[in-house]
Amino acid sequence: MEKLIDKNQIIGIVLLLAMWAGYMYFMPSTPPQEQKPAIPADATKVVPKTTPATDTTAIKAAFGDFASAAIGTAQDIVIENQDAKYIFSTEGGNIKEVILKNYSAYDDFKAGNKTPLTLFDDKSSKMNLEIQTNKGKVDLKKLFYTSSTQSTVLKAGDSTKLVFKLALADNQYVEQIYTIRGSGFTVDYDINLAGLDAIVQNQPARLYWLDNLKVLEHDINENRKAAQINYWDAKEDDFDDIGSNKVDNEDITLVDPVQWFSFKQKYFITGIVAKNQPMTNPRFKLTTPETNPNVVKIAEVEANLPIADLKTGKGNYRFYFGPNDYSEVKTVATGFHRNVYLGYDFVKPINRYIFVPLFNMVENLVSNYGLLIIIVVLIIKLVLTPLIYRSYVSSAKMRILAPELNEIRAKVGDDQVKMQQEQMKLYQQVGVNPLSGCVPMLLQMPILMSVFFLFPNMIMFRQKNFLWASDLSTYDYPISWATNLPIIGNHISLFVVLMTVSSLAFTYYNNQITPDQPGPIDMKKMSYVFPLVFFFVLNSFPAALSFYYLVSNVITIAQQQIVRRFVDEDKIREILMNNKVKYQANPQGAKKGKFAQFMENQVKLAEESRKQQEELKKKQQNQNKKK
Repeated sequence: MEKLIDKNQIIGIVLLLAMWAGYMYFMPSTPPQEQKPAIPADATKVVPKTTPATDTTAIKAAFGDFASAAIGTAQDIVIENQDAKYIFSTEGGNIKEVILKNYSAYDDFKAGNKTPLTLFDDKSSKMNLEIQTNKGKVDLKKLFYTSSTQSTVLKAGDSTKLVFKLALADNQYVEQIYTIRGSGFTVDYDINLAGLDAIVQNQPARLYWLDNLKVLEHDINENRKAAQINYWDAKEDDFDDIGSNKVDNEDITLVDPVQWFSFKQKYFITGIVAKNQPMTNPRFKLTTPETNPNVVKIAEVEANLPIADLKTGKGNYRFYFGPNDYSEVKTVATGFHRNVYLGYDFVKPINRYIFVPLFNMVENLVSNYGLLIIIVVLIIKLVLTPLIYRSYVSSAKMRILAPELNEIRAKVGDDQVKMQQEQMKLYQQVGVNPLSGCVPMLLQMPILMSVFFLFPNMIMFRQKNFLWASDLSTYDYPISWATNLPIIGNHISLFVVLMTVSSLAFTYYNNQITPDQPGPIDMKKMSYVFPLVFFFVLNSFPAALSFYYLVSNVITIAQQQIVRRFVDEDKIREILMNNKVKYQANPQGAKKGKFAQFMENQVKLAEESRKQQEELKKKQQNQNKKK
């Protein structure tokens, strides 16, 4: 399971498919789990730090051989690169705070402040690293370390190592080393328990990480659905997650080890990667504090680190604190790029290899993100022009044949088998494949669905304004009210309104060039329903997505108007009638296409089946008469 899909996405996909099917109908062709260890009730609370007790006896009882390091004075060391500011503390040798210099929380952005975004801090998060000694468990993150590294600002291309050391004797020490580069959001982390074999038992170290995920975006309900824990299953060598598109509490313990895990919010993630041996017995827990508007979700992870790695210099890990940007996360670790959700497997390659590179390329050329969307749509539509042309030509052929099909329908009446036979005979005579228009349009459907999944996960549009939308990564709401109403919520997105109008205009245009089709349901009228229903689905989606569909509709209408000028329907009619004359003159010499042959065989089988049923029915009637 990679990702569950929520109700709105299900409705969206169904409507996309329905709209596309309607379009193709009209336009192209016309036809055993371990027991979970208990987590203390207050584990989710990050309590203020207090001065360690000075009772020597109590300290020795609590910290054993590490008692000398249980008391000290905390000092901060600040390492800053182009993208982030890291504040470390000698207390615990911890990362105390991570500030992303080029991003802001939504509330600060809306207020006009350019306050850098604090993604991680010790007020809302905590990390424990517990080892088993001969005298009991000791949390290495509650001890005091020394460091000779000074605060510094790194330039691009530079790097530095921050070393925290806790010495028990000359050849006995705990060492934590952080490597920070001049740019980017990764921090390499090495931990070494040197000469401590006689003190530290050969039991796994216990890592516990708690993070009260901050409110960083607009609409806390959407943020809670996007908050999840992702991980890479080391045994299956595959990606998985918990909490996707849910607000329910979750608590699972895995049997398989994990190579990495991350706390993912809508556009930002924090995580840790094991470079060598994976982390074992991981337990993941997500809690939604529904009464706390300042916390999206509470994420907790417990996992075991192999003590042998920590004792032999192989305790090598990597932290990531940064944006969930594909260009950033793809190099962090194997599979780490899967933190950016690009849709289901059949559309994922389109997003990964076409749309993401295309958007990045155009972003380097223009700074207006509305213009960026327009350029991308133009490029995509230009590439698809041959398919649009073939679809329109096929549609023109079907319009030309519509009068003859109506004559056949009037002649055969309600005999559907006879109608199919005569219809296929006509197609064969004029040399038309009724599916020739469906295939080009069908090839475009994955593109339509790709952007449906892509835009809600693109940090590129975060806090980028266009026209009346201050943030294209969330819905625009020029019209809003206080009360949440069923289906529509508490706002109306103007971009969605315009998109709906363009969809209705597109439907009207298609209906004008599409022959009427008999049947119990007027499909032309039904085609107007889908854009209206789709309005309610997209009302809370990113404005960038609605604008993309708006531009796509407008350009498609214009594109078809241009293509129409290059399609000579009189010439097509002449070709079709010539084909019909040639066929009637020499029906045996006519070449049948694979599709025509297939359909002819199917019609024959249907006719034979019908005759057999009629004969069986007559036999039964005769038998009943004899009785």
